Amino acid sequence: MNIITEDDRYLFGQGRHYEIYEKLGSHVMEIDGVKGTYFAVWAPKARAVSVVGDFNDWNGYIDIMECLGTSGIWEKFVPGVFEGHIYKYAITGQDGNTHYKADPYACSSEMRPGNASKIGNIEGYEWGDDKWIKEKNKEAKNIVDSAMSIYEVHIGSWKKDFSYSMDGFCGYKQIAHELGDYVKDMGYTHVELMGISEHPLDESWGYQVTGYYCPTSRYGDPKDFMYLVDHLHKLGIGVILDWVPAHFPKDEHGLAMFDGGPLYEYADSRKGEQRDWGTKVFDYSKNEVFNFLIANALYWVEKFHIDALRVDAVASMLYLDYGRRDGEWVPNQYGGNGNLEAMEFFRHLNSIMEKRNPRAYLIAEESTAWPDITKKPEDGGLGFKFKWNMGWMHDFIDYVQLDPYFKKFNHNKMTFNLTYCFSENFILVLSHDEVVHLKKSMFYKMPGDLETKAANLKTSFAYMFGQPGKKLLFMGQEFGQREEWSETRSLDWYLLDDPIHSNIKDYFKKLLHLYKDNPVLYAYETKAYDGFTWINPDDGDNSVFSFIRKEPDTYNGSLVFVCNFTPIERNGYVIGVPNPGDYEVELSSNDVYGVNRATYKAEKMPEGEKMHGFDYKLVINLSGYESIIMRTPTVKIKKVTKRTVKKKSK
Repeated sequence: MNIITEDDRYLFGQGRHYEIYEKLGSHVMEIDGVKGTYFAVWAPKARAVSVVGDFNDWNGYIDIMECLGTSGIWEKFVPGVFEGHIYKYAITGQDGNTHYKADPYACSSEMRPGNASKIGNIEGYEWGDDKWIKEKNKEAKNIVDSAMSIYEVHIGSWKKDFSYSMDGFCGYKQIAHELGDYVKDMGYTHVELMGISEHPLDESWGYQVTGYYCPTSRYGDPKDFMYLVDHLHKLGIGVILDWVPAHFPKDEHGLAMFDGGPLYEYADSRKGEQRDWGTKVFDYSKNEVFNFLIANALYWVEKFHIDALRVDAVASMLYLDYGRRDGEWVPNQYGGNGNLEAMEFFRHLNSIMEKRNPRAYLIAEESTAWPDITKKPEDGGLGFKFKWNMGWMHDFIDYVQLDPYFKKFNHNKMTFNLTYCFSENFILVLSHDEVVHLKKSMFYKMPGDLETKAANLKTSFAYMFGQPGKKLLFMGQEFGQREEWSETRSLDWYLLDDPIHSNIKDYFKKLLHLYKDNPVLYAYETKAYDGFTWINPDDGDNSVFSFIRKEPDTYNGSLVFVCNFTPIERNGYVIGVPNPGDYEVELSSNDVYGVNRATYKAEKMPEGEKMHGFDYKLVINLSGYESIIMRTPTVKIKKVTKRTVKKKSK
């Protein structure tokens, strides 16, 4: 048949066949005038393989596959079988047992509990986002200096619609317009989608994947998913996809023990299992497994136009002893606990992604202090574009949920981040993981009555948006979702009928637009402290933080943040400021109620004195739990001429 050539087999064996999904899997085609479907699967240790499906009564003796030389690839062309048919591979292992497996490279899947693969077709969708793709390729070098406020979404529970499905799932096409309009209106720049690759268990949220090349059929077919991405791009919204190359479940139809023995996973259970999660670990030393994952990452970007992949559980890949006790893990060849194969995997993946798709990038969910995550591979790093700042997240949540009395003893939790925040390209995250499993919603983490919780939450958001790093918040936090998140039900949108929650949403919307409209809040973070200046980081007694976001070399047009984390009013509160003139409050966490839209005039400090290192001071009034953001006035900068320089030199 010559569908899979010797070159294909060679590149696959080398781990460098970046479009291998176009050869393996199921593909409708015509061969010698006969129409049907070509099937190909990698199962090198199998004694025999058949393709079984609804087209042959699941009989393993009808469509028996042939192995291509020593490649381990089995193939079969089945006439009269077309798009929409479901199938599995009947794989007889070395032990003589037959295992019925879904196709690792299938682009479509049957809904649970059948979990069969479905013959699909991802070709032919008419994309309308050419302008977006071209612009993002041009802007590729400036990604790190661009605005990024991410709305993390679980499609299955953002909103429920039982008219669409028995489970209440909305479809990709159905949700595209409502979600897109909402995100655009709020002012987010990106949507991050949880759990899109096919997974059998709803409760896994998509992090225990069995169909790496399948957009989950819960919400529609692959072209429906393309429509969602396309529509968001047309609205100017980037799409980030959660991606899970760290581990996979043991489900009978999945990748585990695929050809009767360890294939996609490490054979040694000390490397090949994550016991805490009950999952298998990919064997990155096998070129074909390496290729499976690299091609998969490229597949989502090149075929579905995804803008970025957020890589889940990176630490579990990098550390051989992750989640393991002494004696339960195998050191690397140098005696260390780093997985050298996983490191090479990341370097290769990030390099090839940048080469083939300059606009696209990878984000690491890495929970430790592993160095140089976002440094380029040629400079000794792993090549990720961004890293989730998990340390900041834990410190931030620990602080904001404290009773006001105890905050003064924990003041450093909010300032410690500034000792390392420029060491990587960080994203500040308040993700789904922080509002489940009895951790409480962000709203209910806050102390006090309902109005106090709302005020504390808003000032917390203001502090977050003023700190260096891109931003990510999980759905519902923007209006103060009260209940913990559950994948089984919709967000509590009815809360927006309550003035407390509509006020949180209105404030958060203003905060998002302020962030997006002011480059000082995102464009200079790679220049470290050139874009950030503390005014007073040490006022633990009052639990007030003050700082400036600025352009390098000037304070003109800067934004001054003052955040009060107690319910006590701070009238006559004094801070130092750099420029003379009027400081107008751009946004107050109380401004929806019209409490504080003041203008404060800077006062010159007496000769020889400074306030917080500045020549001017402001005396301001802060309500309890209020954050204010002020604009610095513009001052003329005297031009230094050559004559001036000469005079000074004399």
